[in-house]
Amino acid sequence: MSKKSVKEIRPTVSEVPSETPRQEASPFRELDRMFDRFLERGWGHPLRWDLPVFERLAAGSRMPKVDVVNRDAEVVIRAELPGMAREDLDVSVTDSTVTIKGESHKESKEESGEYYRCEISHGRVERTVALPCEVDAEKAEARFNNGLLELTLPKVKEVPRRKLDIK
Repeated sequence: MSKKSVKEIRPTVSEVPSETPRQEASPFRELDRMFDRFLERGWGHPLRWDLPVFERLAAGSRMPKVDVVNRDAEVVIRAELPGMAREDLDVSVTDSTVTIKGESHKESKEESGEYYRCEISHGRVERTVALPCEVDAEKAEARFNNGLLELTLPKVKEVPRRKLDIK
């Protein structure tokens, strides 16, 4: 068996199957990842911003996930607020929007002999949701249980659903 040089053994670029993903070092790959992380936080919705973007970034608040359910006589909003307590929340309602704000601060310390542990966590959430119709803010109700906030907002004018025949 004859010895082949390294150059002869390595496949050329044209010999590499096209299905094989190539991991090239791209100077823009990390920038793309950073941009994607930035957008997944809800920055792509400028109509929902309460603060200018730079103030919001500095404040470090995040937007809680919400469900908006449009029923015949009411609008129900459910917001996930894990780690928050009822006292930490501030909810305000207008005829066409709901604003949910919350801030939590927890500190735990543990000392045992030479062992010392101290953890501090701080979280802030804020979100304004545009409502699908006009609601009666005076009759709105809020319940909070195990990190789930549920708002029941009666509509000003009830709009019954009507079934349509498909032709």
